Amino acid sequence: MKKPVRVLVVDDSALMRKLIPRILEQDNSIEVVGTAIDGNFALKKIKDLSPEVITLDLEMPGLNGIDTLKQIMRRGRLPVIVVSSHSTAGASITLKALALGAFDFVAKPTDVAARMPEIASELIKKIRAAAQSSGVQTQFLPGETHHEQPNKMQPVAPTRIIAIGVSTGGPNALQYLFSQLPVEFPGSILVVQHMPDGFTELFAKRLDECCPIRVKEAQSGDLLVAGRALICPGNRHMKVKKLPLGNVAVLTEDAPVNGHRPSVDVLFHSVAKEFGSQAVAALMTGMGEDGAAGLGEIRATGGYTVAQSQETCVVYGMPKVAIERGYVMRIADLQDLPGILQAQCAQDHVRGDMADVKRATGAGSN
Repeated sequence: MKKPVRVLVVDDSALMRKLIPRILEQDNSIEVVGTAIDGNFALKKIKDLSPEVITLDLEMPGLNGIDTLKQIMRRGRLPVIVVSSHSTAGASITLKALALGAFDFVAKPTDVAARMPEIASELIKKIRAAAQSSGVQTQFLPGETHHEQPNKMQPVAPTRIIAIGVSTGGPNALQYLFSQLPVEFPGSILVVQHMPDGFTELFAKRLDECCPIRVKEAQSGDLLVAGRALICPGNRHMKVKKLPLGNVAVLTEDAPVNGHRPSVDVLFHSVAKEFGSQAVAALMTGMGEDGAAGLGEIRATGGYTVAQSQETCVVYGMPKVAIERGYVMRIADLQDLPGILQAQCAQDHVRGDMADVKRATGAGSN
């Protein structure tokens, strides 16, 4: 029988140190080996208890969560799941933690005592994924660069519509990808990143500040223009629509799909329907299978499909499912994705490179 994942819970709130272990005890594949009241105690208990995953509050007295995270990353790069305040300040510091190497985060509900059980399933899934992951790919973590962006809003029709689906590990992967695209990038990018409401606006602003292309949180009616990425807001779905005066993004509050709102599949299905062979779709790092079916539809309608490689994913879930179903035309390392997207936007015709797909899936091997 497989040993349970050893978890250390770090939180200055006595209530949270009681509630989180109680939630995690619902799953016999997880064992809470200890709790810590602040960062200093946490670092000592990491040494004494050898946890495999840490849940970390960021707002603590003494050694705070960010400084604790820096120490953890410096010492051994244990997977850290941030338990974040669901507020503007909480979102900002959470994004900073992800940039420093935190594996993922869950947002505390506003009424912690009554609604904490609602995040139980999410927290358990993320702990399991963290224990199995190879960790954040530090060689791809971008620095804090700032770009001057003249002509911020000069709408130009794009050569291609690029749809991207991403989840765990996505903030850093997207920041790397966008930092490598030129300001005159000819494609229009639409992104579904699994992230709750209140976090996506700050995330989009962060990307806009440090990447050459323009980035904004999507609003219904936003034009699909070259050199701009639209990030789907948390708790909304994003679709696309061709209109006589220009192609636009459309937000909806339809029911969750694959357990997600926003859902990658919703975006991909819409892009396939409206743009077909003009579409390029990429599935990047993340848990689960959201986006696989939609990627298959984009390929079936003549679009180009690519998946991030296992070696550069924090969690090889979403890309793996799409590859196994035969929907992926090319598998690429994260550092190769910017060049691939630029090449696709410059081409009139797309030809899939199947050799790496066959190698990854074992097709044709003895």
